[in-house]
Amino acid sequence: MQTSGSSRPASQPRTIVILGSTGSIGTQAIDVVDGAPHLFEVVALSAGGGNLELLARQAVHTRAAAVGIAEGDPGRLRDLINDAAREAGLGQYRPEIIAGPDASTTIAAVKADVVLNGITGSIGLAPTLAALESGATLALANKESLIVGGSLVKSAAADGQIVPVDSEHSAIAQCLRSGTAAEVDKLILTASGGPFRGRAREELFAVTPEEALAHPTWDMGLMVTTNSASLVNKGLEVIEAHLLFDIPLDRIDVVVHPQSVIHSMVQFVDGSTIAQASPPDMRLPIALGLGWPDRVPGAATPCDWTRAASWTFEPLDSTAFPAVRLAKDAARQGSTYPAVFNAANEEAVMAFHAGHIRFTSIVDTIEAVLSEHSGSSGLTVGSVLDAEKWARARTHERLAVSSL
Repeated sequence: MQTSGSSRPASQPRTIVILGSTGSIGTQAIDVVDGAPHLFEVVALSAGGGNLELLARQAVHTRAAAVGIAEGDPGRLRDLINDAAREAGLGQYRPEIIAGPDASTTIAAVKADVVLNGITGSIGLAPTLAALESGATLALANKESLIVGGSLVKSAAADGQIVPVDSEHSAIAQCLRSGTAAEVDKLILTASGGPFRGRAREELFAVTPEEALAHPTWDMGLMVTTNSASLVNKGLEVIEAHLLFDIPLDRIDVVVHPQSVIHSMVQFVDGSTIAQASPPDMRLPIALGLGWPDRVPGAATPCDWTRAASWTFEPLDSTAFPAVRLAKDAARQGSTYPAVFNAANEEAVMAFHAGHIRFTSIVDTIEAVLSEHSGSSGLTVGSVLDAEKWARARTHERLAVSSL
């Protein structure tokens, strides 16, 4: 994997756009930039608008030239930025503010070396396409945009223009440096197993939203944490790996690794396996996404090899957690099936957290909605949006007649 071309002199910091700056990925990305100001400079930020106070502080802290919000009052954001700027002694700081549902797409097109897409959900598709069209390297944490966009995103990207930020795919990208594409036998994605590892399906019927959000390893938002508990997230990651690395689905395996130190592995045709190991810290794959192909010194704390430790690996229980199998099925059907998988899941997750359905009903609902879908004959932005709209409506219809 190589990065897309840039005319930036090597002595100058890479210019960075951060989409989803107030979320988990975005806040940690700013930490990475703070730790390497000689390497990175933030030029634009965008967020959903749910935390204007934090966005204002981030804008002043990074001195971003442009700030976008999808929702919320741009006038209030301006006031908050002005207040924060005065407190910081930067009274003349006046960034451009872009507001509205297309704000992140506009921000994604700002001239920069790297666009980090840290948005959650398929709403990140348009910003992903805008970033690729701009010619910037796309550091992709928003896996959903690749999954639902499929060939649309791949055809829009130059060779090596997309650099993965998910820890598993960042690990694979690093491992692939050890051989050629023809030498790869299979990809092995690791999964922590989530908070319900080891439970049988019948033990999952009564789990609560609070239990689903108690992830043993990672600190993430509601949607991603719930997806990790159901292993829908791992299913999405299998599709992402298939699309990113052009490896057939039947050569992508998932293994449960509770310690989350081995982030993924590549098995080569000669029988060797290369693994990437590091303590669970998203700042490492974020730093690699921003700096690829170069590493960022001190981005994260390394493993302490002087201390005794045990790593365990377990097979995935596909009976209790069928999401990975279902995701592979959706990917094999292609077209708009992955978009339906993702949209149905997003709606079912919100219904679970609202107390309307059981935890196990999340994946059951996805499977039922997929079974009713007829894929589009051609993949376009319009067909993806139409499929998502249908899937969300059909999910609501099914859940309206379901009960706990």
